[in-house]
Amino acid sequence: MTSQAALIEVRHLHKYFFRRPDLAERLASWLGSSFDARTVKAVDAVNLAIQPGEVLGLVGESGCGKSTLGRVMAGIIEPTQGDCYFEGVASADQTPEHARAAQLAVQMVFQDPLSSLNPRKRVIDIVGEAPVVHGLIDTAQREDYVASLLQKVGLDPALMTRFPHQFSGGQRQRIGIARALAVKPRVLVCDEAVSALDVSIQAQVLNLFMDLRESLGLTYLFISHDLGVVQHISDRVAIMYLGRVVETASTEEIYQNPRHPYTRALLKEIPIIGSGKRLYSGVKGELASALKPPAGCHFHPRCPHATDRCRQEAPLLEVSASGHATACHLPSAHL
Repeated sequence: MTSQAALIEVRHLHKYFFRRPDLAERLASWLGSSFDARTVKAVDAVNLAIQPGEVLGLVGESGCGKSTLGRVMAGIIEPTQGDCYFEGVASADQTPEHARAAQLAVQMVFQDPLSSLNPRKRVIDIVGEAPVVHGLIDTAQREDYVASLLQKVGLDPALMTRFPHQFSGGQRQRIGIARALAVKPRVLVCDEAVSALDVSIQAQVLNLFMDLRESLGLTYLFISHDLGVVQHISDRVAIMYLGRVVETASTEEIYQNPRHPYTRALLKEIPIIGSGKRLYSGVKGELASALKPPAGCHFHPRCPHATDRCRQEAPLLEVSASGHATACHLPSAHL
């Protein structure tokens, strides 16, 4: 779903990863043998737009391509095909000044705060390096600037001379958030930003994200496999399956009236207090390989309603009058 008013958007986005032949395969090829070139279709023809001030939750199983999509939108990796738009301007058409502004405006918060922070640098250097390099502050202002950012994320500024290993997981994630905020972004791409934390710490970090959204006017792409977390923080939800977005709608609409069989299967297994004892079954079947995705609708091998058309023709993401978009050949009333 696209919009002229979108702050950040991708259109017809593809991201493929190509495996190069190793030495033995190159030698075999030289001798006349053949080998199968491997291409991972991590993101396959995705259209997605995020409005200013919106929190878009991106949900899907591990391996569905949601982290790759987030990295493309954050400018960390280049798309194979398609383009990213910032304030309606494609990255290919941006002037150097606009490209630099877009690069700084979209920052990422990673899943594992320990591996994403340089273990050899102190917090003052981790958080304060980028704003100095990009000319947002002078070196003389760095200490005061870092102190204000640490206070903003709920950390004691006196800790800025410590190394990452001297902090807890929740504190390290707050440092990662402070680093992302240091260049004054407008969009945060949060890739499983609370999944590595204890439940009680998750709640604190989620509340921090919501407070920062209110105080700084931030826009979020919140990537998660946890539907409970996404429901708590998101305005709108996009469901992703094997490289494709299969459904998008407001959070309330997705949770009360899911239309895609995959979305329904995911929501069916959310633990609910007071629902009584029940047997957890999960989504039937296994996620297919992105090396050889099924023809037609990627979900058809696991869908109990699949028809011959589903096996042969990929459904388009069609938008209803209410803004609910679904990629499914079968009307929801027939599912």
